[in-house]
Amino acid sequence: MEIIQGTCHSAFPVDEPSRVGEARRHVAALCRDLGFDEVLAGQAAIVVNELGNNLCKHAQRGQLWIASRSGDVPELEILSVDEGPGIGDLPLAMRDGYSTGGTPGTGLGAVQRLATDFDIHSEPGKGTVVLARFRPASTASETRAFRVSVLALPAPGESVCGDAWALALDGQRASLLVADGLGHGVHAAEASQAAVDVFVKQPFAELQTQLEDAHAALRSTRGAAVTCVQLDTEASALLAAGAGNVAIRLVSGVYNRSILVQNGTVGVQMRHVQPTRMDWPEHAMVVCHSDGLQSRWPPEAVTALLGRDPGLAVAVLVRDYGRGRDDVTVLIVRRAD
Repeated sequence: MEIIQGTCHSAFPVDEPSRVGEARRHVAALCRDLGFDEVLAGQAAIVVNELGNNLCKHAQRGQLWIASRSGDVPELEILSVDEGPGIGDLPLAMRDGYSTGGTPGTGLGAVQRLATDFDIHSEPGKGTVVLARFRPASTASETRAFRVSVLALPAPGESVCGDAWALALDGQRASLLVADGLGHGVHAAEASQAAVDVFVKQPFAELQTQLEDAHAALRSTRGAAVTCVQLDTEASALLAAGAGNVAIRLVSGVYNRSILVQNGTVGVQMRHVQPTRMDWPEHAMVVCHSDGLQSRWPPEAVTALLGRDPGLAVAVLVRDYGRGRDDVTVLIVRRAD
């Protein structure tokens, strides 16, 4: 069984070249912490530089969202996100030598070659999302039954995220938790992390037990909205339960459903837990998010991305439907290809 505990992305609004330098220095520090060799760290530096410069020259309200995850397979993730003007001809833009800004035109092609994982999505008039991940070649990822991506950002002006998340993978089963501590800042983070600490001890325990144990553990905190979901690919089903406003959505383009959880606050006031069981169609993605994302986002926002890296979908949702004044966490799980 593999357990992944949440990390938070750092946001770098790119409105001038100096911000690209800040992001590059941040990436260099993360690479040192992850133990990347000089070659891989250098590749990551080139990519953040290329993506940042593209945002400076071509984008509107462009940002770099950067996170690292340690463990058996250390990983660095860089997301480049903007709100326009988009790329009309992606295959052409990916060719070396293509440029609209008077540069050599090696940017996106170089990013694709250097990154371990790469994906891109662009809509003219709406903007572009570019995803690049880096992992050491000596730590190739094991084949998983799930594709997972998470984006977590703190509220503006805060240094820590009041949300927390965790994920457990065990063959054809997955279990996840997303917690949103009341308010913002350090005390909210303490509450949400307390829920994660309970979850990682027994991630596949009955949902009622998980939430009741979390309720007891969070009584010494300000409390949190908490949602737990268990997925089973063989049964094509999911179980979900929670208290508060951490939302769950199923999106497949045909079968789009929201799963209701009870009102309440874990650690403060919570009624009897009643898990909900729902079919999980073959091509559906499961989206779990805190209330930093608007609740009424349309499923059409991500249906075009169902077969793509889920990192694109989390970035599109936060870019287009994030409230912009709260911590936000979006976790997406789908079956592996």
